[in-house]
Amino acid sequence: TPLLFGSVFTVSLSLCLPLRVPPVRIQPEQVHLSYPGSDPKSIVVTWTTFNKTDSVVEYGLCGGKLFESVAEGSSTLFVDGGKEKRKLYIHRVTLTGLKPGFTYVYHCGSSTGWSDLFAFKAVREDTDWSPRFAAFGDMGNENPQSLGRLQKETQLGMYDAILHIGDFAYDMHEPNHTIKTSFKQATQSTSNYYPRTICPGSHAVSFNFSNYRNRFSMPGDTQGLWYSWNIGPAHIISFSTEVYFYLKFGQDLIFRQYEWLKRDLEEANKPENRRLRPWIITMGHRPMYCSNNDHDDCTSVLSYVRVGRLDTTPPAPGLENLFYQYGVDLELWAHEHTYERLWPVNNTKVFNGSKDQPYVNPKAPVHITTGSAGCREKHDSFIPKPKEWSAFRNSDYGYLRMQILNSTHLHLEQVSDDQDGKVIDDTWLIKDKHGAAAWL
Repeated sequence: TPLLFGSVFTVSLSLCLPLRVPPVRIQPEQVHLSYPGSDPKSIVVTWTTFNKTDSVVEYGLCGGKLFESVAEGSSTLFVDGGKEKRKLYIHRVTLTGLKPGFTYVYHCGSSTGWSDLFAFKAVREDTDWSPRFAAFGDMGNENPQSLGRLQKETQLGMYDAILHIGDFAYDMHEPNHTIKTSFKQATQSTSNYYPRTICPGSHAVSFNFSNYRNRFSMPGDTQGLWYSWNIGPAHIISFSTEVYFYLKFGQDLIFRQYEWLKRDLEEANKPENRRLRPWIITMGHRPMYCSNNDHDDCTSVLSYVRVGRLDTTPPAPGLENLFYQYGVDLELWAHEHTYERLWPVNNTKVFNGSKDQPYVNPKAPVHITTGSAGCREKHDSFIPKPKEWSAFRNSDYGYLRMQILNSTHLHLEQVSDDQDGKVIDDTWLIKDKHGAAAWL
C-alpha cells in the first residue's frame, strides 16, 4: 500500500503522521462458474473486486475468433458482517445461447483490468451421455492437501462439474475473516474451468449465511440454500443440513426446505421425467450416518438430519423417510473429515441387493461421506467397531470421482492424495429400476 508522507502541523512537528491512501483493487479475483438452473444453454460467471468496476465477459468458441462475443452484467456491493465491515463488489454475468458440448474461451473484468484466460465446455442438453464429477467437502485455505491434484485433473479435462459438499473455507465464521484468501483457495483453478455446485456447510452460517448467499451464484429463490439441476441422466439436489442446527435464523427454514424438497422430488418422479433422468442424487453437508468418534449429529441414532427435531413446535421432519419414499439413489455427504461408504441403508437397517452383489439393485439408498479434501482441522477418527451399515472407511486425505455411465450404471472411486492418487475404494452402483419401485 503506497504511503504519502507529510508534516501535520497541529501542536508540534513531532506529530508528523503518514497519510494512508486506500488501495485500488480492481483486478478480478475468485472467478468461478455456475449453472443458473433453468436454461441449460447458459452459464453464470462470478468474480470479486474490491473497488467498483464494470462487469464484462469477453468470450468465443475455442479455435474461433478470440473474444468475438461480449456479455455485460452487474455488480452488487457486499458488506461482510464482521466489525471491519469489509466491502466487496460481486460481479455476475450470464452467458446465454451457448452451443451444448462446445468449448469456450473467456476472460472477465473490465477495461481497467482483466482476469487470466480460462476455458469451459457448455453442458450438453441431452441425457444420452456420461457426465463425470469430482465430489468432496471440507477443503480450506490451510492444509488444502487435495487441491493440487484436483487442479491438475481439472485442467486435464477429467470432469464436467464439481460437487463441493459444503465448507469451502474455514474462517467465514470468524470476525473479519480473510475472505480474499479463503475464496481464492476455494475457487482457484477448479471452478473457473467447470461449474461448481455448492451446498452450505457448517462454516458458512455466520451472519445468516451471508457470505455463502452473496459470494456464490447458486440458483433458486433462497440464494442457493436449496436448489436442483439436471445433467445427463441425473437430477441432482443440493440442500442445507444447517437449517436443522441454527434455529436463530428461523426454524421456518426447515419446513420451507422440506416442502420444497417434496415438490422437487414429486416433479422428478413423474414418469416422463424419471425415464429421462433416472438417477436422483442428493448432496448435503452433515451426514445422517457416520461411525466417527466425535459428538456430531451423525453419531446419534436420532440424528436431526435423519429423523428431524422433536423440540420444535411443530416437530420438524427429518429427511430419511422422504428420500426413501421418492427413491433417491445416492446421497453424498461431507462434514466428517474422513471417507465412509455405507451399505444400502434405511432406518438403520441394511438392505443389500444380495449377499454377493450388495450394490446391484439395492433395496435402499446408498450413502457416501467424502469430507477429507484437506483443511486446518485435519482428520477425524473412527470408533473401533462400526455399526453393521458401515461398509468401508478410510481417513486418508482425498476426494470422490463419480461417473454416471448410463441409466443403469454409476461408478464411484475414492482417491487417496496421501497415496499419490491411488484409488482406495471402487464401487459400481447398478440399478435396473429407479424410484420407490426399486425397493420392492
